[in-house]
Amino acid sequence: MRSHYCGHLNESLLGQDVELCGWVHRRRDHGGVIFVDLRDREGLVQVVFDPENPETFMTAERVRSEYVLRIKGTVRRRPAGTENPNMATGQVEIACQSLEILNRAEPPPFSVVDAISDESDVNEETRLRYRYIDLRRPQMLQRLRLRAQVTRTLRGFLDAQGFLDVETPILTKSTPEGARDYLVPSRTHPGEFFALPQSPQLFKQLLMMGGLDRYYQIVRCFRDEDLRADRQPEFTQIDIETSFMDENQIMNLNEDMLRELFAKVLEVALPKPFPRMTYAEAIARFGVDKPDLRIPLELVDIGDLMKSVDFKVFSGAANDPKGRVAALRLPGGGALSRKEIDDYTQFVAIYGAKGLAYIKVNDRAAGREGLQSPILKFIPDDVVEAMLARTGAENNDLIFFGADKATVVNESLGALRIKLGHDRGLVEQGWRPLWVVDFPMFEWDEKGNRWSALHHPFTAPTGDIEGMSERIAVDLAFSEGWGARGDVTANDIATLEANPGAALSRAYDMVLNGTEAGGGSIRIHRPEMQAAVFRILGIGDEEARDKFGFLLDALTYGCPPHGGIAFGLDRLVMLMTGAQSIRDVMAFPKTQTAACPLTSAPSPVGDTHLRELGIRLRATTTAV
Repeated sequence: MRSHYCGHLNESLLGQDVELCGWVHRRRDHGGVIFVDLRDREGLVQVVFDPENPETFMTAERVRSEYVLRIKGTVRRRPAGTENPNMATGQVEIACQSLEILNRAEPPPFSVVDAISDESDVNEETRLRYRYIDLRRPQMLQRLRLRAQVTRTLRGFLDAQGFLDVETPILTKSTPEGARDYLVPSRTHPGEFFALPQSPQLFKQLLMMGGLDRYYQIVRCFRDEDLRADRQPEFTQIDIETSFMDENQIMNLNEDMLRELFAKVLEVALPKPFPRMTYAEAIARFGVDKPDLRIPLELVDIGDLMKSVDFKVFSGAANDPKGRVAALRLPGGGALSRKEIDDYTQFVAIYGAKGLAYIKVNDRAAGREGLQSPILKFIPDDVVEAMLARTGAENNDLIFFGADKATVVNESLGALRIKLGHDRGLVEQGWRPLWVVDFPMFEWDEKGNRWSALHHPFTAPTGDIEGMSERIAVDLAFSEGWGARGDVTANDIATLEANPGAALSRAYDMVLNGTEAGGGSIRIHRPEMQAAVFRILGIGDEEARDKFGFLLDALTYGCPPHGGIAFGLDRLVMLMTGAQSIRDVMAFPKTQTAACPLTSAPSPVGDTHLRELGIRLRATTTAV
């Protein structure tokens, strides 16, 4: 029905006849001549309807916004002075010879012409309810175009590196130790359920055990969890796994992949190599394990200076093994008003902070007299001086303090650091990738009163536990079984089980401008170690056999050392396009309540369908 896309027309086609299809972007009637900006996915072109062609002109008088048209015409140069340098087709226009209205359109619920920003009057639910109209906006088209370019580039890189694109099951087994599963009832197995995969984690490990060596998949994943700007109930991962590579090799490979991606798609050169930082250093300096290195503000420990001060808020936290006292210096922060400081105090309260102490540095050389703070009277001169020196305070700076449990201080000051960076214009331009490594293997779950895996229960610990192949005698007979092989690592396993909180994992996260873009690890490849980790997590032998028996069995049949990583495709594209939410880079996302306004999903199903599945709905009551 067409010879060209609208956005592809240029001066090289002058004098040629073309056929175009698209939507009416704008219609203007100027002095008896009608101008229509015709739009398709590739862009806009101006079409001119002259009254000298009365039949076409009369038809053009009836068209309105978002009508679907087919036109035939001749490409000609725009009259001098009417060129539009902001359009790719701004040097040419189409003199229309014939016009066909392929379909009419009701007035759209919001303008496709006007840019929609976060501050727009068009609320997101309306945009999602009429997503097919929202997708016509050039901004949305460009984001989805870039997303397609990203996946094409990644596939090309991984294919060239010998990775195989392998699909894994969508209907699978429900397993613990993660977010809540989406369950799918089985009609053929009454009373039993499939689960939608939170990730292909176990299947990609099984592929390594199957000898595929290098695997990748751009795969849909599902998690029934509370949503945020960068989370959805269904999302897409770039999933990668490989055998016979250690963490350094895997990180180097994925650095190369990201460098190629940014170079080809954004024409941006990422650094080589990416910097690396331990989890402990990230928490100490930035309060979070995904620091935004574009913001030049850091947390500074001052707990050792505060152990003997009379200010119990500080001394109590300083003497608590689980406490922390930290300072955050804001250059030029002396200009903040009391109201602004109060607003930041309310902000950190969201993260559990009970207050936000501060010191304004008016005149560093004047000692105590040059400082302004309600807490100065509680702190001796020598401590004040040591604190100012450690933070590097200068005139007109402001120092914020956090004193509480370490988790509260880290979360509150870490969030305050980000907010100050954006509020005060301190965020540097560009891209700052970072590998965060040496994560704790486990974290203590206060509510569940047990250990949980910081990443997932298939992550290998550091140290000799997983690197002991050299210590295994070459002539160890297979007939001795895994029990004998387990004896080789008995001391290592005993050490791990005796003090899980001290163990570090062979995990690594890719952080990009303060957002976790991906994460991975070297996996456990020995059954005795996997069983030990399950025990630490409170998963008994019977439960482990029920939930993960297929994995434990597979580990006994010659599992190679292996590891991998998964990148969040939606997050990555969100960062690359500058969007504020992953919903803006997905064609049909869900709302914050995990609903689809477009299709009204989720929705009730009929009794007949429920009976086939052996399901009866319980009546619900609303509390008064």
